[in-house]
Amino acid sequence: MTFIHDNFLLQNKTAERLYHQFAAGHPIIDYHCHLLPADLAGNRRYRNITEICLEGDHYKWRAMRAHGEPERFITGDADPKEKFLAYARTVPHTYRNPLYHWAHLELKRYFGIDDLLDERNAETIWEQANEALQQPQLSTWGILQKFKVEVIGTTDDPTDTLAHHVALSKSECPARVVPTFRPDNALKIGDPQNWNAWVDKLEQASGKNCSNLTAFIEALASRCAYFDEMGARASDHGLNHCPKTICNEREAEILFTKVRRGECVNLDQAEGFAGFILTQLAEMYYEKGWIMQLHLGAMRNVNTYIVNSLGPDTGCDSTGDYPQAQALATFLGELSQRGKLPKTILYNLNPADNYLFATMCGNFFEEGVAGKMQFGSAWWFLDQMDGMTWQLNALSNTGLLSHFVGMLTDSRSMMSYPRHEYFRRLLCNLIGDEIEKRLLPDDIEMAGKLIENVCYYNAHNFFNFH
Repeated sequence: MTFIHDNFLLQNKTAERLYHQFAAGHPIIDYHCHLLPADLAGNRRYRNITEICLEGDHYKWRAMRAHGEPERFITGDADPKEKFLAYARTVPHTYRNPLYHWAHLELKRYFGIDDLLDERNAETIWEQANEALQQPQLSTWGILQKFKVEVIGTTDDPTDTLAHHVALSKSECPARVVPTFRPDNALKIGDPQNWNAWVDKLEQASGKNCSNLTAFIEALASRCAYFDEMGARASDHGLNHCPKTICNEREAEILFTKVRRGECVNLDQAEGFAGFILTQLAEMYYEKGWIMQLHLGAMRNVNTYIVNSLGPDTGCDSTGDYPQAQALATFLGELSQRGKLPKTILYNLNPADNYLFATMCGNFFEEGVAGKMQFGSAWWFLDQMDGMTWQLNALSNTGLLSHFVGMLTDSRSMMSYPRHEYFRRLLCNLIGDEIEKRLLPDDIEMAGKLIENVCYYNAHNFFNFH
């Protein structure tokens, strides 16, 4: 039997039936990712497996670095074939790392290759994959069609023109591609130089002179409205933690004016300003019926040498141990008190905080809105067997798994769509195992309906992708 077979990860007959009957056939709604709109709009064709497999994939870069491969074979100027051969040397050493599963799922699902990748067969696999990439079904649009990707939510700065989204809306791309509003830069007054440069870009994009706080908020609202016109259904925020304090409008005006002049503020002032702006933004999302996504807990760009030489977001990040509970309660509580709390997804990167996040979701609700507050899918370092299972268990034990909006890729790579399959198989195995242990009723239709909802329908309805 090959390693990636029909019942991969499915460890009992009930799991097999649940997966094949209720999970496998559904389309993918990839409501949060970091795919490049330019690649999607241009129906990018990949010249070789290195471009599609290794370009921008931090998981693989980290493994190659841990194996001692020179940086020139990872992010450097080495020949694409040399880079793939370095990756092939690394893969056998990822044994028990989720990359070992993902690497072979990718080879199987994209290229029909069953062999276990290593240094001995790397040349042959290089040739086979590159030949397959010349076929239309492995162009960017071909991949979307192959994996039945129905919706993609990209991640976009408010200052982006969204020109590629305009092109996509007029194209024959088989997936619906919508922007996601990511205004993290609006909060960062602790770095006056970079913040002011970004505000200047916001002025250009919005056509508004951000000379005062009111105009700044109006500029953000203008861009929010434009994103909405372009089909946006969500915002996204990547924060260490929610701001611990929320300053009032007068205090925010003073801080805005000060930093706009290029002056510095202290950490407490910067945090209060961020809290004020974040609540203003959340109210905009509420009015538009958007989903607010909060990705919390990442410690980013830890390796200063790599950041200085390669730039940020190049694979040197960690799980953080930031205090989350009180700040999250303060922020969500303020919005709830105002009657302006939007539908929200909370993503946690520290597994020690799983029950904190899961139970926080249960504190906030709205009559007639099922699953308004979501404990989001296991994220980043946690989107693997243990992490997904921990998240599913914490959610099930404290909330309603039946309303969960399911998996997303959060990826920069067109090779990541098997992660939806991976999640679906783990979910079916978890439910199937508990049915066979008689912890759940032996009602295949009841379990199957839950699985269909988690794999597809809940996200479709939650994000209003109609």
